Amino acid sequence: MDLCVTIKGVSFLLQTGMGILGNTVVLMAYVHIIYTEPKILPVDMILCHLAFANLMLLLTRCVPQTMTVFGLKDLLNDPGCKVVIYAYRIGRALSVCITCMLSVFQAVTIAPAGPRLSRLKPALPSLVFPTFAGLWLLNMAICIAAPFFSMAPRNGTVPAFTLNLGFCHVDFRDNLSYVINGVAVSGRDFAFVALMVGSSGYILLLLHRHSRKVRSIRRSQGGGAETRAAKTVVTLVILYVVFFGIDNVIWIYMLTVAKVSPVVADMRVFFSSCYASLSPYFIISSNKKVKAKIACAAEQDQPSADTQEANDK
Repeated sequence: MDLCVTIKGVSFLLQTGMGILGNTVVLMAYVHIIYTEPKILPVDMILCHLAFANLMLLLTRCVPQTMTVFGLKDLLNDPGCKVVIYAYRIGRALSVCITCMLSVFQAVTIAPAGPRLSRLKPALPSLVFPTFAGLWLLNMAICIAAPFFSMAPRNGTVPAFTLNLGFCHVDFRDNLSYVINGVAVSGRDFAFVALMVGSSGYILLLLHRHSRKVRSIRRSQGGGAETRAAKTVVTLVILYVVFFGIDNVIWIYMLTVAKVSPVVADMRVFFSSCYASLSPYFIISSNKKVKAKIACAAEQDQPSADTQEANDK
């Protein structure tokens, strides 16, 4: 196997394995938190859904990409490509939208109470699931064209205005469809990124300039957890914006050429999936609830292992 192919395959394999493991751990920890704790913060439900969206992205994009890099062919037929590409587009869209939702909800949570916010803050938990539903419907509608352009790879030359994903082709047929799709996806992404950057900037402003008010919120409303959550949110937003910038620089380049090199497409896949792979480890390292659940699970496994070892002796 060629050295470049080996490096690419190992990189995708590590990224996929780490991402699936991390998001599964975060998802299971938050599911346990939601079902066992009496009071659930909106940020807990949102982070749980973010882990699900990231897991969906990795399973539908990075797993088949890794298998293709290692030489597996004919993974999917036409219907399979349509389902996988549609699910991937929705998962990718939900990742940016839910990160934005997380930032906005956290900004509202730690903002000083005013006439309007005093009525909005108590209603936040009840708005989480309707917002989830709205984001799912929005992105299912925006991504509805993806199945119509997706197909299994064909033998021969890849046509112009076709994204060669290795395991599937996305054939836009003409330049107009190619550009309209790119503008629609990029427009949605830039709108949500702008909103998350604005709300995260507001969070930083509150944490920096109103430390006394934040300490007051800690004492009166348990704001210590909220402040830690706010810092986690800002870290996630910065992480997303960095990889979003790299992803969109490559995407804009891809819109300017009729035939996209597989190397360029692979680079975009790798960088666009970095957030989904790395974000769960930021959540685990900064969230005391998740750490506690992981530690508890590890302690429960230890006695059973000791018992098995004693029985073997």
